[in-house]
Amino acid sequence: YGFWTYLILFVLIFSETGFVIFPFLPGDSLLFIAGAFASSGSLNVEILIITLCAAAVLGDSVNYWIAKTKGMKVLEKHVKKGHLEKTEEYFSRYGGLTIIIARFIPYIRTVAPFLAGVGRMNYRWFITYNIVGAVLWSCTFILAGYFVGSLPIVQEHFNYITLAILGISILIVGSIVVGFLRKKNDQTDKNEG
Repeated sequence: YGFWTYLILFVLIFSETGFVIFPFLPGDSLLFIAGAFASSGSLNVEILIITLCAAAVLGDSVNYWIAKTKGMKVLEKHVKKGHLEKTEEYFSRYGGLTIIIARFIPYIRTVAPFLAGVGRMNYRWFITYNIVGAVLWSCTFILAGYFVGSLPIVQEHFNYITLAILGISILIVGSIVVGFLRKKNDQTDKNEG
């Protein structure tokens, strides 16, 4: 579908990184699969990299600004001031590394730019690490898909490999959610005891 394919991919990556409410959208697997399609000649790998890097950078930037402007007003009413101060301290100390590493972790990649905005991370630093993280993340998965997708065995079993990638993504997200819920239950038990 030419242009429309790139636009749909742009919107999906932008939405996953740009809005805290869409962390369930595919990220890593979508980039990998798009790279594999590019290896078959269905998509142009250079246009794909530029388009999806731009989507990731813009998405994180929107997420950051939403948090810094609207999010702070909501959080100040519902979150203890001490927690907000700790977030601010964290992002002044470890914000850059967090923004880069978070790109490679489902769900966290959606929350990290929001927390950077809440933590009032300096935007010049944020955008620098945002660009570095977006390029590393996008290029890693698109080029992995591109090179792996050109292998004959992968081309023969592309449907199964796509399902396996989606399954692995779901398992990673599931383990993160289960870990979070266990930790929350442990804290609830401590508070009740």
